[in-house]
Amino acid sequence: MSLVIAAQEVRKKFGEAEALRGVTLSVPKGECVGLLGPNGAGKSTLIGILYGFVQRTSGELQVFGLDPRTQSQAIKRRVGVVPQENALDDALTVGENMMLFARFVGLSKPRSLARVAELLAYMNLDHKKDALIHELSGGMKRRLAFVRALLADPECLILDEPTTGLDPAVRHLLWDKVAELRRAQKTILVSTHYMHEAEALCDRVVVMNHGGIVANDTPRALIRTHAPGFVGIFTATPALRARLEAAGSLAVTARGETLLARAATLDELVRLQNEIGVEAQQLRPANLEDVFLKITGEELGENA
Repeated sequence: MSLVIAAQEVRKKFGEAEALRGVTLSVPKGECVGLLGPNGAGKSTLIGILYGFVQRTSGELQVFGLDPRTQSQAIKRRVGVVPQENALDDALTVGENMMLFARFVGLSKPRSLARVAELLAYMNLDHKKDALIHELSGGMKRRLAFVRALLADPECLILDEPTTGLDPAVRHLLWDKVAELRRAQKTILVSTHYMHEAEALCDRVVVMNHGGIVANDTPRALIRTHAPGFVGIFTATPALRARLEAAGSLAVTARGETLLARAATLDELVRLQNEIGVEAQQLRPANLEDVFLKITGEELGENA
């Protein structure tokens, strides 16, 4: 098995604060791995360390067999990054932005022209080639950030919250593009706040909390292990919580103004509704959000 990322006991301190506490992680070629975690979990620090933007304090790390501490330029030639911020030059057109970045990654002018045209069409942006950046919608700017990351045809993509704040249509368009890249055997590391995104895109999910990895498995396996069964979502009241907890085999969790009751079967939740005379807002299979809440004790919302 060819490893793209191999991290062993990686630690990072900022003064006295330890942002990463002995992270060990392997990512083989062609795998799509999701990084989940609340603010302060260490996701952004780990991503920065992988492509040499942040220097680790200790531990062993290789990306394509290279050490980001001393060989970051060689790694960057093989890795494309979609950062949280689009960081596009508003004074330039779409085409000018991409041609400028193509020079940064070492593409010749003829190759740059062909590659920019190809990727703008791939992201449905070819009709905006001569538009200034400030004329683009938020979704178009995000798609353009993908174009920039793909210019050098990288072997590995790092996507840092790639679809946060986008409408569902643009989000699904980008999901389709990521799925195509997976089929092309690109290695992908995606940090996201969307549980459904992680389930839809990722072969494996890594949950981080307080600088360490607290879970690492396929989405289905994480659900089976940490939150099996079905969930009923009820409007929260103190009296209802007491009645739910008195039901015995249920696991009851408060989430904002709702109560989540988890049971082994859907029939058990249906019987519960009948017994307490309260209809649930929703009855559904358990999902990654339930896993995250159980493991970390926190919700993972868009603004977490």
